[in-house]
Amino acid sequence: VGFDINCGVRLIRTNLMEEKDLNLSVKEQLVQELFDHIPVGVGTKGLIPATEKDLNEILTLGIDWAVKKGYAWPKDKEHCEEYGRMHQADASKVSHRAKKRGLPQLGTLGAGNHYCEVQVVDEIFDPDAASQMGLKLGQVCVMLHSGSRGLGHQVATDALVEMERAMAREHITINDRQLACAKISSPEGKSYLGAMAAAANYAWVNRSCMTFLIRKAFAKQFNRSPEELDMNLVYDVCHNIAKVEEHLVGSEKKTMLVTRKGATRAFPPHHPLIPLDYQFIGQPVLIGGTMGTCSYVLVGTQTGMAETFGSTCHGAGRARSRNQSRKTMDCKAVLKSLSQKGISIR
Repeated sequence: VGFDINCGVRLIRTNLMEEKDLNLSVKEQLVQELFDHIPVGVGTKGLIPATEKDLNEILTLGIDWAVKKGYAWPKDKEHCEEYGRMHQADASKVSHRAKKRGLPQLGTLGAGNHYCEVQVVDEIFDPDAASQMGLKLGQVCVMLHSGSRGLGHQVATDALVEMERAMAREHITINDRQLACAKISSPEGKSYLGAMAAAANYAWVNRSCMTFLIRKAFAKQFNRSPEELDMNLVYDVCHNIAKVEEHLVGSEKKTMLVTRKGATRAFPPHHPLIPLDYQFIGQPVLIGGTMGTCSYVLVGTQTGMAETFGSTCHGAGRARSRNQSRKTMDCKAVLKSLSQKGISIR
């Protein structure tokens, strides 16, 4: 599932309206508040205090730890994929090195394509679905994109070494080292799935802690509590994860391990694994745009369930590599282009 296990996106709504509440001055102040509250960048250390005991609980309990510590609202859990916790997590399968990297990074955004973005509902295609999610035209929302930070990266790095040994033993050949694999039932396969689930739990806590910081930033800027601002979680989706699920293959129901790498779960209406309040519209699906372009909130369908094992894309995609972008794009020109669109950036 890649290096950033449970890299994912969540959408937080507010009752603020762009026209009434977000003039240029407020927009700049709000962006600065968010920048001041949420640590960003490679290797950044977080503001959320946690001990080694806390970390083991985080790896095991996922969002339940954040709820217990007051960093998440109890109802946030209902609007997370897997309810914010993978129960097959095994913290003992996460190496000391991975834990050491993850401990100081709780509540940090990271770098690359990760972002915290204040957005406005620009167009509605399905009024009933939008209403059920609490979304309306002109409304201010926050979209957050991040994952399991250095901990997840180290879990993947450790697994590559173990799986290379497994491939040599099983005489498996591949054309790219990063496609290293092992049988699900093998010791290496079981070990990875336990560690992967633990890293996924860490990612949910990481996003929950940043949501806590986002709520604090908004409360400070608008002098109202997060509850008064209706800063409820619409949904939180993963897009780098593997999970055991039941699907129809032909006319036969099968239990299988579905790997979604750069893909988002998109379950249809009436599926037992989506929240009660979304049962009639389908699971919310969050598709992040690139800088300066729209993001989308979709819902899962029965067609997608049948054709793609309940999966869809996870974001805008990439027209060129990061290195190529650095060589061919001018930072000042990008910032100027965003500014001309009325977008403030830090």
